[in-house]
Amino acid sequence: MIAAFETYLDKIEDPSQQARVREVLNWVQTAFPQLEQRFAWNQPIFTDHGTFIIGFSVAKAHMAFAPEGAVMTEFADQIAADNYNPGKKFGRIKWTQPVDYDLLKRIIAFNLADKADCTTFWRK
Repeated sequence: MIAAFETYLDKIEDPSQQARVREVLNWVQTAFPQLEQRFAWNQPIFTDHGTFIIGFSVAKAHMAFAPEGAVMTEFADQIAADNYNPGKKFGRIKWTQPVDYDLLKRIIAFNLADKADCTTFWRK
């Protein structure tokens, strides 16, 4: 894991939350080794050929995943089925809820395929 991610993780006070975020970030790296790790907007993000794929952040009640609005719309039913609290461009996984790695895998794979020819950081 890159040093910026470690610095971010070290700032998460609750050890169980810190461990969970570390587990998710390590899972992303293992499942999608081609993704580049970056730290931007005070959160760990993953990119592919310079385009945004997914980011993660933490709050008191949840961990958020942010794959962009188009992806939230594409996977709205699955996000609702997991009882993740969706925002327009991100979803919230309560600390008490399990992480649906299959859903995260499909979200990341969708972004990789959908943005394969994207030449900008964000979708246009």
